[in-house]
Amino acid sequence: MNILGISCYYHDAAACLIRDGEVVAAVQEERFTRRKNTSEFPINAINCCIQEGGITFAGIDYVGFYEKPFLKFSRVIIEHLRAYPFSLRNFLQAVPYWLQDRLVLPLILEKEIGFKGKCFFIKHHLSHAAGSFLVSPFDEAAILTGDAVGEWATMTYGRGQGRDIQIRREIRYPHSLGLLYTAVTTYLGFAAHEGEGTVMALAGCGKPRYLDRFKEIVKVSADGSYRIDERFFGFNHGDRMYSRRFLRMFGSDRMPETPIDERHCDIAASLQKFVEETLLTITRHLHDETKLDKLCLGGGLFLNCVANSKILEQGLFKEVFIQPAAGDSGGALGAAACVFRAGLCR
Repeated sequence: MNILGISCYYHDAAACLIRDGEVVAAVQEERFTRRKNTSEFPINAINCCIQEGGITFAGIDYVGFYEKPFLKFSRVIIEHLRAYPFSLRNFLQAVPYWLQDRLVLPLILEKEIGFKGKCFFIKHHLSHAAGSFLVSPFDEAAILTGDAVGEWATMTYGRGQGRDIQIRREIRYPHSLGLLYTAVTTYLGFAAHEGEGTVMALAGCGKPRYLDRFKEIVKVSADGSYRIDERFFGFNHGDRMYSRRFLRMFGSDRMPETPIDERHCDIAASLQKFVEETLLTITRHLHDETKLDKLCLGGGLFLNCVANSKILEQGLFKEVFIQPAAGDSGGALGAAACVFRAGLCR
């Protein structure tokens, strides 16, 4: 049985082929187009997977897609309405893309590769969870996923056992550590979905002098749940993800390609420290709740290797499996694995 997994239309487009439970190939579209973090339909990555598998498009039995487009579109509509009229320009720019391809994936599959079979749409964070737990060496483990946002979820807690994944709790948009990190990344003059690693590195050059300010705008509870004060951000308001209130608290933003000063380093260090402390609180609660000594991590938030090391050093979990392609590109693997191992195609 050949299952094709696909992730695309947001960033880090990729494809994966699983045959009878074994990963044949998994590759990101940017490797072929040389367009970093490209979101376009991964036709080159799909071709590579098919060639590696020695099959034709007709040999694909099922397709797994890494999110539920209609559920995600409902969030887009609702949140743009909430932010109206400030969101109008973003809304008018976004809707044509949804109507062009994101809501009609079966038609795109038929057009691009002639596939007319069954396509399974997997919730975004379930794809992240499956892409970590179902391919890990563990029979049972706690699962934590985190990123900017999927359909509505920004972070999920759960456990996996055998082929079963249970998502027991989720934190929903707009409360997102991933969006917080991306917003501050753009504030510091780096590109969203590209510059977060630079900010993580920059944090090592500063001191967390602004940590209390981050604790003021994001309230974290003892169980690891958190709420962002939306007054400091504007995720749907225009070209900028942070508000004037944020600028009053932290000072003027840095323009790209301008010098980096001590304040920028300290803000990066404070952000990194805050995210680390929050993840340690979350993993402590997850360990207390599940009583398990193995942990699987997935989602773009766990591309932060410094935060990952803090979780390891905490020592609550004896073994930790981190999805190597933790971001959306790994969603292609997760979607295919979920279709096969969760028995959706049986």
